[in-house]
Amino acid sequence: MKKSLFAFMIFTMVYTVNGQIEVPRSSPYSKIEQKVGLTDVTLEYSRPAMRGRTIFGDLVPYNTLWRTGADANTKISFSNDVTIEGKTLEAGEYAIFTKPGKESWEVVFYTDTNNWGTPRAWDEAKVAAKISVPVIKMPSKTESFTIGFNDLSHNGAVLGIEWENVYVGVPFQVPTDKTVTAAIEKVMNGPSAADYYAAAVYYSENGKDINQAKEWIEKAMEMTENPRFWQLRNQSLIYAKAGDKQLAVETAKKSLAAAEKAGNADYVKMNKDSLAEWGAN
Repeated sequence: MKKSLFAFMIFTMVYTVNGQIEVPRSSPYSKIEQKVGLTDVTLEYSRPAMRGRTIFGDLVPYNTLWRTGADANTKISFSNDVTIEGKTLEAGEYAIFTKPGKESWEVVFYTDTNNWGTPRAWDEAKVAAKISVPVIKMPSKTESFTIGFNDLSHNGAVLGIEWENVYVGVPFQVPTDKTVTAAIEKVMNGPSAADYYAAAVYYSENGKDINQAKEWIEKAMEMTENPRFWQLRNQSLIYAKAGDKQLAVETAKKSLAAAEKAGNADYVKMNKDSLAEWGAN
């Protein structure tokens, strides 16, 4: 019994030591983070090597769905909606699958990224976008499978896939102009109601210029069609701090009524306490 236990302990020690040895992966993992315009794009994939093998039409058969690399899914994510061949690809993460052909490749962006290789059961409903791109024969061979971002501009880029003597490029567009134009219009049109409200509350809560806070909160309320009870509550507090008890009371009563209608007991109590403090009838 003791010999068996000793042998088991020795085996466990050897196995543990062996399990701590780290060796290089045959297909090294790669992660690229690229800013395209104002859109963050992240690419994760594994990079198999040729190692003297014929790749396309042999190791990777023509017209057959391929994982586009090795090991787990090749994945790409976009922080904003992008456009591929006129189709909107929503912000998020996608697996990239391909069907390499002699003259062109079919490139598919697939919403399910949790596959090792290609999905066991293909679901066409998970295809977010599909594009056919021409094959460009390269004058020299690329030993390691490579994906990168080419032809970068403010409004888009090309996702380039290269291996052996083959290159295919997938162009995509990002909404830089739309985003920048919206930001310009917002700034040029002046602060929003939310901007005025946030600035007023900050000034009030941090002991800054209360008259400025009063001016801003009034602008915020003028721009707000149906002020909520918590907004009216802060407006009443600013009036009180500014020394205008009459407006503070009037606004607190509005906040109280709105809080009662919304069934918010906390704001009902706070408003009643303030009204009592301010000597309201």
